[in-house]
Amino acid sequence: MKEIKTNMAGNVWKIQVAQGDQVEVGQEVVILESMKMEIPITAEVGGTVKELKVEEGSFVNEDDVLLIVD
Repeated sequence: MKEIKTNMAGNVWKIQVAQGDQVEVGQEVVILESMKMEIPITAEVGGTVKELKVEEGSFVNEDDVLLIVD
């Protein structure tokens, strides 16, 4: 199991994947809003989304886990 983490703090504006989805390296999985900018977070690993750790509208800090991929 691999974790996909944030690289900055911000609000989770949009979640682009759901549990059970297949993701590929480089695919956008979450869009953060920080300082009125939209920042896409891409998957660093491929696999199946096992668990989402955040909800749209929630605040995340740098290095927080967004989702688990297996």
